[in-house]
Amino acid sequence: MKTLVVYSSLTGNTQKVAKAISEAIPGSELFPIDQAPSPSDYGLIMVGFWVNRGEPDQKTKAFLESLTGKTVAFFFTLGAYPDSDHADDVVKATQALIAKGRNQLLGSFRCQGKVDPALIERMKKVLPPDHPHAQMSDERKARLTEAAKHPNPEDFQKAKAFANDAYQRALSNAR
Repeated sequence: MKTLVVYSSLTGNTQKVAKAISEAIPGSELFPIDQAPSPSDYGLIMVGFWVNRGEPDQKTKAFLESLTGKTVAFFFTLGAYPDSDHADDVVKATQALIAKGRNQLLGSFRCQGKVDPALIERMKKVLPPDHPHAQMSDERKARLTEAAKHPNPEDFQKAKAFANDAYQRALSNAR
């Protein structure tokens, strides 16, 4: 099955996960989202993105909104914990985008990733002092310290397992 793996990456986290996913799917084609070919010739489309305000980034949103009647799986990286309510909200928002195009969703994968230190500093300067992203609480420091360790080899193995499962399910559905 012809498979397209596209990604949007701000810090390199999503690109690394996309590469692992592409390695897991025989003959898949890997592209940055702004260089992606037309998805019309692909039986499976794997879409990766970084999270911006609880949603896929703008390039990814536009790409997902362009898909109609395709078989899709998605993955994303974020500074929050993968099992957080925030990550759950990202899944819901992305599922809604995919559903609009009457696409078949095969699943999703979430991966914590290091946050750009410049972004953290910019938030401190731009946001009001009482905003959660402007404060450096002990919990936030711990989360950012953990995020800096990702993606890691274990994350890549989980991403490959997710990709293989989605690919096998797409093959089964195509029969």
